[in-house]
Amino acid sequence: MYFRILHDEGSGELTYVLADQDAREAVLIDPRGRDLPVLAALLAERELRLRWVLRTHHHDHLKPDEVALLGRLGAPLVQGDAVANARFAQDNEILPFGDELMRVLATPGHTQSCRSFAWRDRLFCGGLLAVDSCPHQPRPAAPEALWDSVTQRVFTLPNETLLFAGHERRARSVSTVLEQRRWHPFFAGLTRDEFLAHMAALPAKPVPSVDLKSPT
Repeated sequence: MYFRILHDEGSGELTYVLADQDAREAVLIDPRGRDLPVLAALLAERELRLRWVLRTHHHDHLKPDEVALLGRLGAPLVQGDAVANARFAQDNEILPFGDELMRVLATPGHTQSCRSFAWRDRLFCGGLLAVDSCPHQPRPAAPEALWDSVTQRVFTLPNETLLFAGHERRARSVSTVLEQRRWHPFFAGLTRDEFLAHMAALPAKPVPSVDLKSPT
């Protein structure tokens, strides 16, 4: 298997590349349209055929050309809402690539149509656990649904499940279910009502960006 993380230092956004090297089939998770040359070169270097383009969530109202750009990758675009040139990802749908399987989990909350993607011992969950650190949306679109998605779908996975975010915060991009269940500032130790009160107090508009790099 081949696994690589691409990190945008300016926004903190993360793209994941997975590939079955024997079958030469690859999957991209949360690619950005502006990175097409890099992504195409990476796939060509390893002679990989792109099987799926998976999006945990999107902010296409801010990037109206994004779907068209991602379409140039030449693989089905799979996301949680059906729009032109994008395929709707059903809950618990299985997406094969090579001899590997990716499972879709409906995890609305950060946006109404969020999806997470489970592969082996890993869950790619986009902005689900970032809550207040998405550079495009500082508060969840559906707080009630977010609480249910995290507590009933993510936190019920095995403790050792690795959670990969859609954008890093304070140089962190991966954690575990156990860690987030015990110490997440918006979920651990809070009741549903307390969580919703915290969400109501978050700013409705993006705040000035902060340095996302590791402290020196």
